[in-house]
Amino acid sequence: MSTRTAVGAIELSSIGIGYRVQDEMLKSASVELLIARTICSGKYLILVGGNISAVESAMQTAKTVGVDAVIDHLTVANVHEAVFPAMTQSVVLSPENVGALGIIETFSGVSALVAADYAAKAARVTLFRLHVAMALGGKGLLLMTGSVSDVTTAVQAGANVVRERGLLVSETVIPRPAPELFQDYI
Repeated sequence: MSTRTAVGAIELSSIGIGYRVQDEMLKSASVELLIARTICSGKYLILVGGNISAVESAMQTAKTVGVDAVIDHLTVANVHEAVFPAMTQSVVLSPENVGALGIIETFSGVSALVAADYAAKAARVTLFRLHVAMALGGKGLLLMTGSVSDVTTAVQAGANVVRERGLLVSETVIPRPAPELFQDYI
């Protein structure tokens, strides 16, 4: 799909219902399946992308079919282009691009997605990791770097939207991180 302007994400408490929801979403709207998998704690996560009307349609279907199994869901319109590389963990940092380290940790994988979008839109930061639920006990994790002021602004923006949803675990800004904290990304 060439035009991916919106993302829809839904987290379900049942794997079986997750498969059924995924099938119905894909049949109900012209969306691209970005992620569909089991995640920690026996849950199922689905992310779709496409134009806003198609994503909204697929998400409405997901909520209707998923009913009581829905843990968390959201639709992000005009998602920032930096979110996708961070989600696929394809961002490679160079030592000269490393600055302050910003971290947002969420109780749901879905919430990390909206935190990434808000952070990227709030300041000039490099999102380099958006980790959704796997090997995190179902949590979400967002890592970013940039100047101290930009990272602080971005972390506050991303954390505030997650806090409003009641799903923030922590927000951290490390002004002068040890280089070893970035060794997996350089």
